[in-house]
Amino acid sequence: MMIRPMTAEDMDAVLIVENACFTDPWSRKSFEDSLNEPSAHLLVMAEDAKAEVTGYCCLYHALDEGEIVNVAVAPEYRQKGYGGALVRALMTLGASLGEKRFFLEVRAGNTAGKRLYGSLGFEMCGIRKGFYTNPKEDAVVMMWEKAPVCQ
Repeated sequence: MMIRPMTAEDMDAVLIVENACFTDPWSRKSFEDSLNEPSAHLLVMAEDAKAEVTGYCCLYHALDEGEIVNVAVAPEYRQKGYGGALVRALMTLGASLGEKRFFLEVRAGNTAGKRLYGSLGFEMCGIRKGFYTNPKEDAVVMMWEKAPVCQ
């Protein structure tokens, strides 16, 4: 698998994955807006340079924080470590931008997602009541923070 920056040419393939993964998917315009937003960084995953997109993720950068706002892996490619690879790639990118902490929201009922983020060192730091729609559900807010270096 290779991970690379998303381009406009990836849009149709990303939308296929998005619609397969979420009951309340992002629109084409949401992805286009993110692609044109300087603080947004979108990555896609594919088996090789010519293969279809199998997953993608999006990070918003602000000062020393990153917000991971979207991570998806096509259903037929799940349970292979690809979601973790995408999140680690975002975190590596964020660290290169000076980010020291990352935040994300995950559906309260998304056990696999919470387990994945926990395995990467994210910890629960709050709940957003009724954050998700279709169906309505709370979001678990999770955070990862770089340990301070003792001097």
